[in-house]
Amino acid sequence: MSDLLKKLLENPPVITDGAWGTQLQERGLPIGACPDEWNLSHPEAVESVARDYVAAGSQVILTNTFGANRVALEKYGLADRVASINRAGVEISRRAANGRAKVFASIGPTGVLLMMGEKTAADLEQAFAEQAQALAQAGADAAVIETMSDPNEAVLAVRAAKAAGLVTVACMSFDSGRNRDRTMMGTTPEQAAETLAEAGADVIGANCGQGIEGYVAIARRLKAATDRPIWIKANAGMPEIVDGKATYVMKADEFAAYAPQLVELGVAFIGGCCGTSPAFIAALRQRLSR
Repeated sequence: MSDLLKKLLENPPVITDGAWGTQLQERGLPIGACPDEWNLSHPEAVESVARDYVAAGSQVILTNTFGANRVALEKYGLADRVASINRAGVEISRRAANGRAKVFASIGPTGVLLMMGEKTAADLEQAFAEQAQALAQAGADAAVIETMSDPNEAVLAVRAAKAAGLVTVACMSFDSGRNRDRTMMGTTPEQAAETLAEAGADVIGANCGQGIEGYVAIARRLKAATDRPIWIKANAGMPEIVDGKATYVMKADEFAAYAPQLVELGVAFIGGCCGTSPAFIAALRQRLSR
């Protein structure tokens, strides 16, 4: 285990941050716009998201770089801005952290399926390598491969992050199957844990896809399948249609009420994904301090 993880895990669980996309939308990001580009055009707004999470008690914050790989940026005409967007993302979160939190750089999926043949594995690996190198050079403490559905794509991202010298968290999104215990590609928690560990991931986990109540069972299965630390960032329940719009109605204290179960299972990192906010992180902090 790396020195970084040893230090962080001296007193688990480690509280991470919550959703970024919805927080940026509250600050004016238009629906359909590229969130990652705001690192260049609206750095103050991005930094305010990170600062709010640090103030709420996050010990680890991410970067606004979830979709900042070349393949994902192509659709916005921003493929030539990969390095600058990723560097800015790390610099913004580092300023916000100001030594009070570690910065784990976000690496999300490319948005294309290998099985469709639109891009090759080599294309994706090159895209992840370019992003990971920019994140590492900017001073990220670690990388978080997140919201992955295809284990093959996840492995390419893990390899790229490790090659860049980054401590690496690797997460799959479990949102499919009768019990919502498989990824969109049919991968089980056990299969994910084995595949990601073999690829070199230092921490293994799950994020997005479903509410925290469902991720208790996923966490149990991941913990039984690997000796790596477990990372969980669940949604604020499942969205409901309110006034014609998908809305997350779970309250922060309801979300935090599940945290003790995750701690009992030995989950090392706990935070939130879609529908969560700094208030959710503050509630987690308060609940776990009891």
